[in-house]
Amino acid sequence: MLPTPRLLILLLLAAPPIALSAFAPALIWLALAYLVIVAGLTLSDALLAPRPAQIEVERVHDAQLSLGAENLITVILANASPRRIDVTLRDEYPHQFPADAQFLSGAIPAYDVYEARYHVRPLRRGDYRFGDVVLRYRGPLGMLLRQARYPAAAGVRVYPNVLEVRKYDLLARRGMLRELGLRPTRARGVGGEFERLRDYTPDDEFRRINWKATARRVRPIAADYQAERSQHLICAIDCGRLMAPPVGDLMRLDYAVNTALLLSYVALLRGDHVGLLAFADNVRTYVPARRGKPQFQRLLESLYNLQPEPVEADHGVALRYLAQRQRRRALIVLFTDLALPEAAEPLVTHLARLARHHLPLCVTVSDPFVSRAAGQAARDSASLYRRAVAEELLDERRMLLDRLNRAGALTVDVPADQLSAGVVNAYLRLKAQGRL
Repeated sequence: MLPTPRLLILLLLAAPPIALSAFAPALIWLALAYLVIVAGLTLSDALLAPRPAQIEVERVHDAQLSLGAENLITVILANASPRRIDVTLRDEYPHQFPADAQFLSGAIPAYDVYEARYHVRPLRRGDYRFGDVVLRYRGPLGMLLRQARYPAAAGVRVYPNVLEVRKYDLLARRGMLRELGLRPTRARGVGGEFERLRDYTPDDEFRRINWKATARRVRPIAADYQAERSQHLICAIDCGRLMAPPVGDLMRLDYAVNTALLLSYVALLRGDHVGLLAFADNVRTYVPARRGKPQFQRLLESLYNLQPEPVEADHGVALRYLAQRQRRRALIVLFTDLALPEAAEPLVTHLARLARHHLPLCVTVSDPFVSRAAGQAARDSASLYRRAVAEELLDERRMLLDRLNRAGALTVDVPADQLSAGVVNAYLRLKAQGRL
């Protein structure tokens, strides 16, 4: 137990009569009587205060915390005493997690429950550990402050942004996917898989007329098609050194992993087979393309602890490995970064070779700092040099992207905060166009 400011002030009030007792000895008895009263109040406060055993503590959160998202942590306090308890608590969350509150305060009514909430935002995937929960609360007379530690240590895993997947599900059910930056791409009659027959309208393409049905019904009948199902999608993720630099709070690799997870979920919902390849100087992880809900969990487990390595990525080794195992035509979504033109030359060659049998889509994260520097006005010689270098870097990047396009690969180069929407939109557009 700790003394409160109230108790310290009451004890200090005994100092003047004790000091004056040197001139009036009778004051010492008054001071002693006063101190006995304060001691009695303190003892009563200690006896009346709820015991730590009368408070139950439980921490509640998702089994899988999401990278780069605000994850809700709830600490539930149950009061089994007949008195209201005003508490201040500190939850020992992993020190690597930024949190919106270190100390939480609240009141637990008698025989009731109080929920303290805060959010953490993990910036790295992997395994972490919560500690105990520490409570402080005053006695009913406010003389003593009681502190208690409640064992609540538990491990937790930080996965790619699963909350974004849940948000997609929620907005899809409400028909509000535009809030995620996703555009509807389904056009009537577009696709390669037959859906239905219907009456022909003047707005339909002439080639959509089904002549056999027209002959049977003696009126023009058009055929509707939908995007094909059971197609193949492979997410190939570069884990080399170029994916380690941060863009904002997260690494480039983290943005790629979050985007690959959401893309895989969307593709699996549409009945496609989805696989994964992670590589650096050689292949680190390979998950063959399958479909169904169990596949999403396999991909999640493979992605949750994927880390960058301080080596140059070998795209040739990865793409040859993939070509040997993925025989059926597939959309190969390669998450990587573009280096100098000379270093990116092998990537252009390998993607051109891959484009003979598959549809490659090269995804890169544009650097907002370079784009911002290229658009700033030059106020002095230093800012002029920064702008010139930034414009040169952007020109080189555009040239590399153009070369990839001419080699037969599609490209997506967008800022980090638009990466998921940009890649999913590209996938949906290719599905609607029948490019797979």
